[in-house]
Amino acid sequence: MYLLEERVKNAIRNVPDFPKPGIMFKDVTPILMDVRLCKDIVQHFEDDINFEVDAIVAVESRGFFFGMLLADRLNVPFIPIRKAGKLPGECIQYTYNLEYGTATIELHKGFLKPGMKVLIHDDLLATGGTVSAAAELVRMEGAEVSGFSFLVNLSFLNGVTIIEKYSTNILSTVTY
Repeated sequence: MYLLEERVKNAIRNVPDFPKPGIMFKDVTPILMDVRLCKDIVQHFEDDINFEVDAIVAVESRGFFFGMLLADRLNVPFIPIRKAGKLPGECIQYTYNLEYGTATIELHKGFLKPGMKVLIHDDLLATGGTVSAAAELVRMEGAEVSGFSFLVNLSFLNGVTIIEKYSTNILSTVTY
């Protein structure tokens, strides 16, 4: 058996020129075809978490894959963060800048309680904009970001430098 990082890298599919020319998209969905690899990824995250976690929030939609599995393993609630207009009931929203325009994400109001220690999970860390917005939603509810977890960290985009103001507990399985 070779290292988990190599197994994950071998499973990730590179899709050139998606979503626009010049981008090499790292598609993590082929990982879901390998049940053993999925279990090993969740175990890896569980083994590496050395901080308190009362809940996991994950960013739509690929963050849900391993965020939910990890929440189940840690026996903590899983709370989705979705694009505006996708969650029923009362929500809080946060709007952030993208390369061309803005995006708004939301969280059910009251699902996080003040003082809760929250792990934010997403499939990939690029520039850090989306998970920073997620961290702001966590803070708006009076909860604390205890850490971040990512399947992939595109370190050349320096996302860590953006998110470490929320927590320096930053885990990733694969780094490019």
